[in-house]
Amino acid sequence: MKTADKPMNVPYSYLSRQFAEIDEILEDIRALVKSGDFTLGKPMQQFEESFAKLIGAKYAVGVGSGTDALFLALKAAGIRPGDEVITAANTFVATAGAIETAGARIVFVDSNAKGVIDPAKIEKAVTSKTRAIMPVHWAGQPADMPKIMKIAEQHRLKVIEDACQAIGSAVGGKRTGTIGLLGGFSLHPLKNLNVWGDGGVVTTNSEQMRDKLRLLRNHGMSSRDEYAFYAYNSRLDSLQAVVGNHLIKDVEWITKTRIANAKRLDLALSKIKGVTLPPRDANETHVYHLYQFFAKDRDKLLKFLVGRGIEAKVHYPIPLHLQPASRYLGYKKGDFPNAERQGTDTITLPVHQHLTDAELEHMISSIHEFYR
Repeated sequence: MKTADKPMNVPYSYLSRQFAEIDEILEDIRALVKSGDFTLGKPMQQFEESFAKLIGAKYAVGVGSGTDALFLALKAAGIRPGDEVITAANTFVATAGAIETAGARIVFVDSNAKGVIDPAKIEKAVTSKTRAIMPVHWAGQPADMPKIMKIAEQHRLKVIEDACQAIGSAVGGKRTGTIGLLGGFSLHPLKNLNVWGDGGVVTTNSEQMRDKLRLLRNHGMSSRDEYAFYAYNSRLDSLQAVVGNHLIKDVEWITKTRIANAKRLDLALSKIKGVTLPPRDANETHVYHLYQFFAKDRDKLLKFLVGRGIEAKVHYPIPLHLQPASRYLGYKKGDFPNAERQGTDTITLPVHQHLTDAELEHMISSIHEFYR
C-alpha cells in the first residue's frame, strides 16, 4: 500500500459533518421556544418512548447525563452507604464516580481479552457486602451478560448495566440495557446517539423502577405540591430531546456504518505484524463507539499517525485503580494486568459514520507503513 503524498486530516470528531445541515432541527427548536414546554415536556416523552423501542426495553427515563443515569439507577436499585458495587477497572471515570456518589464502595476487577469485565474475576470479588454488579459495555463491546446474570442470581445481586458507550449493542440478539435490572446510557455529543450537550437515559423493564426513577430525577415530587422523598434535579431538557428525536432516526444507519468501517479496518490490520485485534464474537453486536487494538510500540505509532493528520487517541492511559482518586481503595500496580495492558498498548482510531473511503485507506496505509 502507498501512503498519500500529502497528509490527509482524519478527524476523530464528526460533529461538523453531522450537523452541516441543521435547519429542520432549528425549526423544531423555534417551535419549542414558542410553546415554553422546556422541562418534562412532550419532546422528552416522545424521546423516551422512541428510545425504549430502540433498545427493546419497556421503559426509558430521560435524565441529565450518562453519569446521572448510572447514579440514579444505583439509587433506584436501593444501593446505600456501606454497600459494595463491583465494576471494571478499565472504564471511564463516570462509572466509578456514580458508585462513589451513591455512597457505595467501589470494587474493581480486571478485564478480559475483549476489554470488558471478566466474569471469572467478578465471582472472586463478591463479599457479604456486595449488593450489585455494574458491568461496563466498554467501547460498544457488550460484556458477557449470560455469565454475569448467572453470578448475580447465585449471589442475589442486582445488575445495573453501564451501557453509556453501547447504544445498540447486543448479546445473542438481546440489546444491552435490557438484560439487567437497569441500564444507563449517555447522549454525550460524541456518542453513537448524541445531542447538543449532556443527556442520559435509564432503561428498565420494571414499572416500579420506572416510577422511582421519575421521582428521583425530579426532586421526589409526586405532584406539584407533594414530595414523596427528597431527591435530585436531573431531567433531560426538552431542547436536547428535540435534537434526540431527530437523530434517533439515524441510529440503525450509524450502527451499521460503524460496524462496516470496523470490519474493513479489522480485515486490513489483521495482516500486520505488530497489531493484535481483540477477539470478535459472532454472537455479540459490537457497535464500536471506540475502535481499539493492541499495538506494538503504541506511543510511537500514536505520534506517527498524528503526524499524518490522523486523530488517533488513547482510551485511557491510566486505569481507574491507579488514579489518585482511587488511592484510598488500596489497589496497586499489577493488581489488574489486563486493564493495565490496555492502558499501555491500546490505540483508538476514528471509526465514525462520516469517514470517507479515502480516510479509511489513509489510516490503513499509514499503519502498514509504520510497521513496514
